[in-house]
Amino acid sequence: MKTVLIVEDDLVNVRVFSKILTKRGGFAVKHTENVEEVIQIVIDGEADLILMDVSLTKSVYQGKAVDGIKITQLLKSNPQTANVPIILVTAFAMAGDRETFLGQSGADGYISKPVVDHQDFVAQIKALLPQE
Repeated sequence: MKTVLIVEDDLVNVRVFSKILTKRGGFAVKHTENVEEVIQIVIDGEADLILMDVSLTKSVYQGKAVDGIKITQLLKSNPQTANVPIILVTAFAMAGDRETFLGQSGADGYISKPVVDHQDFVAQIKALLPQE
């Protein structure tokens, strides 16, 4: 069973994503917004894909506030974690945001909130997962 790590500070979104991922996608789900935990989970091979909220309000790394873009950059620049697909999830869905965020972060995908089409949400995740 594939595991999706949800990096999100809004517990309502965590619950919604978890339910969609487990019920519709058949995925196992982990959640944390602690940056050290995120990195450790990925290094330990416990996540097959990451759903990364862009605007994390409480995440801190090495004493500095960080957002999902910065965490994605950290993961993508580390050879131990660079291959894990990361999908940015954000309520910022203005024209050009997708390209800007993907360009800045090096993420593999982008989904805007709220997630309305659950089937499409799961399909986008499955498309980025390494096939057995």
